[in-house]
Amino acid sequence: MTRLQEQQSAQDVAAAWPDLVTAALLGTDRRPLATAPELLDQAALQAVQRRSGLRAGPAGAAAVAPAPEDPRPPLPEPAARRLAMLLPGPDASSGGSGSLANISELLPQYLTAAAGHGYRVPSALVPPLLDAARARSELRGDAAQLAGPLGRWLAERNPDWRYVLRTPLPGDSDQADERLWQEGLFAERVTHLTRLRRRDPAAARELLRTCWSTERAEDRLLFLDALQERLSAEDEPWLETVLSDRSKNVRLTAAELLSTLPGSALARRMAERARAAVRLTDTADGPRLTVHPPTACDAAMLRDGIPATSPTGRSERAFWLGEILAATPLETWRRDLGSPAEVLALPVSDTWAAELREAWSRAAVRQNDTGWARALLAGGPATGQAAGGAAKLLGVLPPLERAEWTAAYLDRHSLDAHSLGEAFQLLVACPAPWPEPLGRAVLRALARVADGGGYPWSHSGVLGVAERALAPESAGALDALAAGAGSAWAEMFTRLAATLRLRATMLAELAEPAAAVERL
Repeated sequence: MTRLQEQQSAQDVAAAWPDLVTAALLGTDRRPLATAPELLDQAALQAVQRRSGLRAGPAGAAAVAPAPEDPRPPLPEPAARRLAMLLPGPDASSGGSGSLANISELLPQYLTAAAGHGYRVPSALVPPLLDAARARSELRGDAAQLAGPLGRWLAERNPDWRYVLRTPLPGDSDQADERLWQEGLFAERVTHLTRLRRRDPAAARELLRTCWSTERAEDRLLFLDALQERLSAEDEPWLETVLSDRSKNVRLTAAELLSTLPGSALARRMAERARAAVRLTDTADGPRLTVHPPTACDAAMLRDGIPATSPTGRSERAFWLGEILAATPLETWRRDLGSPAEVLALPVSDTWAAELREAWSRAAVRQNDTGWARALLAGGPATGQAAGGAAKLLGVLPPLERAEWTAAYLDRHSLDAHSLGEAFQLLVACPAPWPEPLGRAVLRALARVADGGGYPWSHSGVLGVAERALAPESAGALDALAAGAGSAWAEMFTRLAATLRLRATMLAELAEPAAAVERL
């Protein structure tokens, strides 16, 4: 059977299944697709095809070799039943508590946890699992790992699941990695480069260098982003050559990477420009910062990744100043002016105060400087500071400190239309599961919104994050909130509580064998 015939056969099966269902519901006398016995025979044949995931082959074809054995332990029976409920499609179940919970939020967590335990899924669930991951790319890595050898065996015979063959798995050979780099889709090649960078930074840099001139500019840009992980002085010589790349965006990214290396030549050049632009001046009222931004963007600045024109709407001098300060090692200011808190406390004209703070915030994120991030966030986001900027600064802090800062922010602000986007971005910056103080602060904020007459669907982003990150122990508090809320909020709180309880149950089902071993 040719590939075209296989595809046509698959289309025939897909088209015929709804007809069979309609005929079964209406009766063969009203929908004369086939006689009753023929209808049952066709339904049985198509059910086998759908569940196995195999394409129909020609009659008399040679027997296909079976899939390789998978030595991993199977999912515990309760966990397997739970997966069947979570997976979409005609074979999925949706009864019980799952009818109240947000199933779509639970499936990614389930797959990640199951893959972490080293389980394999039952053979009957591999096709619906691969179908679910085909529709949601963020599931593909965990789905391919759980499907294991059987998943790859099926993917070799079903073009719908070809992504499995391009998904790297633990234990894959170097030859498989090479095939992925040469034949994979762009996102898969980026994933391969990122994983190689974590394992062998020099090998990843060399792989990128050898193909650099043949890649498209937009691809070179994202490949370059993969070098952020484990960036070191060994990357500097090649990145200096990329400063002459024909793509402006690639040059800018290379300059940004070099600026995160405090000892790089580019960082030293930026520090010289920064010291010329921002100086400590003694005045009658005491020391203060005076700012004299560049008056022109020369060729050296252009090569170091500073554009000649401002794309932000700010004046060009303000833009150039911001680019220089964001790329200057923060240690420069520690040596010259003092601690981050002391530098931020120095008086400066209103014209430049916000520009300096914004540029130092970018530098703190770029250089992962905890001291500067903490000082910039002290007392909450600065006036006019974008929520995204505060969230990025939060990402520099340790997870527990992020949660404490965000809890304090939520207690100071109501989740109205103005602060909704800010709260969402800050909560996303706090890794799940949230510690108890942050969880309580989120529930207090939601309670204030409900009491104030806000609509739950206006806060779907915050509620979605809460479904993933609230501790299951918060379910009881949500029940209490539901009891005192109006109908719309009561339904939302009840659904959120059901999601948390189901999440706790599914994780316990996955951990069941390990818990049994601990009891012994």
